[in-house]
Amino acid sequence: MADLQTFPGKVAPAVEISSSLGHYGVRDHMRTGFANVKSELISTHPLEASEKNFLPNQEKLEFKMLRNTQGLQAPLKLQMERAMASKIQRLPCLPSSMIALDTLMGTDECIGFEDFLNVAGDSEVTCDPHLTMEYKLGLH
Repeated sequence: MADLQTFPGKVAPAVEISSSLGHYGVRDHMRTGFANVKSELISTHPLEASEKNFLPNQEKLEFKMLRNTQGLQAPLKLQMERAMASKIQRLPCLPSSMIALDTLMGTDECIGFEDFLNVAGDSEVTCDPHLTMEYKLGLH
């Protein structure tokens, strides 16, 4: 939601940074981490936006080709299978491999940065399973 602030001779939209606030209106840094405001405002390289949108664009192209060759039911069935496979996970305190979703999307045969950098299973810090389940279920 951008409010308009008036300056002498100019009207500029104000920038609002969204954050996840806890019960008392304070951001919960223990669960969400610290905010990096600079990375949310500007991109570091012109190709960064293209790389972020590469997989969704490939998926749209694949679904369009499927719809043109096999009809409307083929992309709908594939989307439904992917949605069901993305819901299969372990408890929130345990890392999930999401092997079924990777197999359906065809990314199980490729090794990318997300496969070996910042993997949740390699973390030295563990979380309390009871607290994470209460947080996930909204009982906190």
